[in-house]
Amino acid sequence: MGSVLAASSPNPPTPIPGGSGLVSVPPGFSMPAVSPISPPSSAASGRQGAELALPNPGSFEECHRKCKEIFPMQTEGVRITVNKGLSNHFQVNHTIMLSTLGDSNYRFGATYVGTKQTGPAESFPVMVGDMDNTGSLNAQIIHQITERVRSKLAFQTQQQKFVNWQGDAEFRGEDFTATVTVGNPDIIMGSGIVVAHYLQSITPSLALGGELVCHRRPGEEGTVMSLAGRYTGSNFIATVTLGGAGVHASYYHKANDQLQVGVEFEGSARMQDTSVTFGYQLDFPKANLLFKGSIDSNWVVGASLEKKLLPLPLSLALCSFLNHRKNKFQCGFGVTIG
Repeated sequence: MGSVLAASSPNPPTPIPGGSGLVSVPPGFSMPAVSPISPPSSAASGRQGAELALPNPGSFEECHRKCKEIFPMQTEGVRITVNKGLSNHFQVNHTIMLSTLGDSNYRFGATYVGTKQTGPAESFPVMVGDMDNTGSLNAQIIHQITERVRSKLAFQTQQQKFVNWQGDAEFRGEDFTATVTVGNPDIIMGSGIVVAHYLQSITPSLALGGELVCHRRPGEEGTVMSLAGRYTGSNFIATVTLGGAGVHASYYHKANDQLQVGVEFEGSARMQDTSVTFGYQLDFPKANLLFKGSIDSNWVVGASLEKKLLPLPLSLALCSFLNHRKNKFQCGFGVTIG
């Protein structure tokens, strides 16, 4: 849902020091007359209310995103991407993927950003899509309908056949976010999926929420509910999701401007399986270098390296994964121009 990452919540306002006890008066000393304290003005009350207001917690889908972003992405083969900006609002890209597994392809993508600006780096509507050489299409349309309501429509085709499509509406209040998503609805067959998310700020650091998934198809229907909690500190984020599908917990910690680490635990009730993944990210801004590494409980070790060759509009990426149990090695190389 949405491209707004969960950020660290502001610290609570510091109370104004002052005494409220009795003061002893020396003999012979007369207390001056004190005029009664006038009530605070409406403007001051408004400022105090703004300071005490809880922040918006962001969307439910962003709870574990900060931890996942520091893990390397697994790729294989050679990937070449060329980006070309045609205007301030329109950009196209060409991607060629060569793989030894036989799934080499070419993809053409386009991105359009509208003129409705809602923030320093947010403009709507946003339309993103790409098509491969077989005619399969992936597309998304995101639009800020009002100041608090945002909608997204996504669909996927396999050649000439619709495979998946979904639409969602997100409402962001002062201290909560509510989202409803409908996926693959079919009125004739009586099937579809409805997902409802709600996340509420309890304190400036603590947010609680839940997820409700209802799915139905001929001969089968069910409901799965999950509860989530997220605590945001000055340099860390701890998140837990617990429900009928299993347990998902993550911890993200920013040690300094160069080092970030994260630990993720996933337990599936249906698969009766658990896994733990540890990852870290090293950022060297002066060298334009970004390194990510990870290792999990299945003895899969992965690493990726990204290097920007400034002042050229060129970026190089290397990625490798080694599965010790299956004795399998994967390696990828990527070049991005523009």
